[in-house]
Amino acid sequence: MRPKLNRPMAALAVLLAAASGAPALAGAADGGIVQIEVLDGGMTPRGTYMGALRIKLQPGWKTYWRAPGDAGIPPSFSWRGARNVGGLSITWPAPEVFQTSGYRTIGYHDQLVLPLEITPETPGKPVRLKGRMQLGVCKDVCVPAELSFDHQLDSTAGRNPAIAAAMASRPWSAKEAGVRHAACSLRPSEYGMKVTARISMPSAGGKEVAVIEPGNPKLFAGETTTRREGGQLVAEAEFLPADDSAYAIDRSQLRITVLGQNHAVDIQGCSAG
Repeated sequence: MRPKLNRPMAALAVLLAAASGAPALAGAADGGIVQIEVLDGGMTPRGTYMGALRIKLQPGWKTYWRAPGDAGIPPSFSWRGARNVGGLSITWPAPEVFQTSGYRTIGYHDQLVLPLEITPETPGKPVRLKGRMQLGVCKDVCVPAELSFDHQLDSTAGRNPAIAAAMASRPWSAKEAGVRHAACSLRPSEYGMKVTARISMPSAGGKEVAVIEPGNPKLFAGETTTRREGGQLVAEAEFLPADDSAYAIDRSQLRITVLGQNHAVDIQGCSAG
């Protein structure tokens, strides 16, 4: 229920930014740069609550996706103080790809609406959504921000257009995108493990960018390279260990997101190959 910050990747991102001339951290964001509010979306037929966090950015500023790229800062969440929250899932809208001082970053500009589906611990009782979101926001410099929110969800609220639009902009599933097969091969690298994914799928449009996430908190991923070989999309990334402890890679937990000009695709897991 509680997404965690991948601290090794965050530290690597800051070090890379400082060393490469990419926008580096400077101070902290004030309320004029970024603001947060909780949106109500009412109840679903399943008895869950729909809500969203809306992050508003000043013109020219951007923030990051859950896998932000080598020079980005991944968001993290704390739900301390929330009441009657038995489960919580986040839907990430398809992000954009940016070039920042020669580094690829992935995120959003102007605003980000993050739909939340909350399963109450005790059905019929009020749900209070309280917590903090830590994120990085960037323009000419990158600054960290910590945003607090506290809102009792309205079970009588109707359909919220902003939440509906964010849900509609999520990546397509593998089935929706016509993915026929996804296979991943693994081989040791100098510092970790090289992962090569071969995905049989129609083009997502234009220059496709794939991101491979390891699905293991003991690992973080370097930038994914992407190319086309006929009807196959080939994506390669190196997974590096967060510390010296042993780790395992479960292909079923790998998550591959393909970002194209026409749409994005979310592929959950791959077979051996």
